[in-house]
Amino acid sequence: MLNKKENHLQWATNLLNDESYQARMLATYILGKLATNNPSALKILKTKVSKDENWRVQEMLAKAFDNYCMTLGYENSLVTIEKWLTDKNPNVKRAVVEGLRIWTNRPYFKENPTKAIALISRHKADDSEYLRMSVGNALRDISKKYSELIANEMATWDLQNPKIKFTYKFVTKNG
Repeated sequence: MLNKKENHLQWATNLLNDESYQARMLATYILGKLATNNPSALKILKTKVSKDENWRVQEMLAKAFDNYCMTLGYENSLVTIEKWLTDKNPNVKRAVVEGLRIWTNRPYFKENPTKAIALISRHKADDSEYLRMSVGNALRDISKKYSELIANEMATWDLQNPKIKFTYKFVTKNG
């Protein structure tokens, strides 16, 4: 049972300073739960958690962002999704791309796969290899149901650009 007197936002924020990545993951999970009713929690996820250097914490950030979108509804979260996808920090963008996988299994994007493809594909040439890898994997996931849509998207890509070619290889790799 949740103790209503406890300041969970402060407790989670304090955990973000712990040396243990497990404690920071727990903090991220808690902030993800709080974010739907507390804009400060969402801001902390975006501005502080996204800067954590541990990949496990970044994975939890992706899950926290998906929880936020799922709870509010994916269509209702489009403004936040698009805002996060334009952030300068590649970990913020990756949290969206990775968190919503498999995009076309999510309500709203199931009916609007081209919207998902367009949002993800914008980052095919990002400077962050970590983000481009997520972009390629997310598009490969979608290609299993919507191969023609992905093929049409990739037909517009300039494969002379090494960053785009890197992403392309992840989209087209088997397994």
